[in-house]
Amino acid sequence: MLTRLQKIIADRGFCSRRKAEEYISANKVKVDGITISELGGKFEDTEVSIDVDGNILNPLINAQKYYFLVNKPCGFITSLSDDRGRKTVDKLIPDKYGRLFPIGRLDVNTSGALIMTNDGDFANLVMHPSSSFDKTYTVEIAGRFSAIDKSRLEKGIMLEDGVTAPAKVELILVSISSSVINITIHEGKNREVRRMMEALNHRVVSLMRIKIGNISVAKLKTGQYAQIPESIIESIKQKCIYNQNHNTYKKR
Repeated sequence: MLTRLQKIIADRGFCSRRKAEEYISANKVKVDGITISELGGKFEDTEVSIDVDGNILNPLINAQKYYFLVNKPCGFITSLSDDRGRKTVDKLIPDKYGRLFPIGRLDVNTSGALIMTNDGDFANLVMHPSSSFDKTYTVEIAGRFSAIDKSRLEKGIMLEDGVTAPAKVELILVSISSSVINITIHEGKNREVRRMMEALNHRVVSLMRIKIGNISVAKLKTGQYAQIPESIIESIKQKCIYNQNHNTYKKR
């Protein structure tokens, strides 16, 4: 069956479709030895030989899908390789599960909840902007967090790439020298929470993502991982599909 190249790459468990498109646009994908640089190409999904940045992808026949929640430590990057020799998140899960890739990003100096999988379609569903998936962070900042700060975050705050969607904010600890808050957002802007704090003139002391949707790392120590039950994965899929359909309807 003819299938778009980025979907074949995702189906073979290498990365999400969005990331596959980046590899294609960067001339890092070969199909049967020929470099493909344009999006939209279709190929026989079970027959072609695919090379992504030196990685040979074979068809996955009835391969088991894995879904893990990882409590990422600071110092690890959400990538599977790094030319600077930094630690990568794939090292946090044993090799016996095969190649797993992270859904979304966490900065090298941000710890906490990260989902890793070999299911490209699931990753694409969760990462789609219309899925509106909540992410909750615990942030420690320097200085006193004020009621005005809280109001600005809850209304949306101007960043260089536009106004953020309204955030949910919970005060945990407030003092003159430092403050701790929980903040829930559902956008995917790069370094969004850190930039929101900077816009309020607060330096981030520490940042940890504690929840993705209803999935929490509360029971995982730093560096630990746990398999996510199929029932929860299915509920995530249904919620993402509902949100995508609902958001599409509202735009009409």
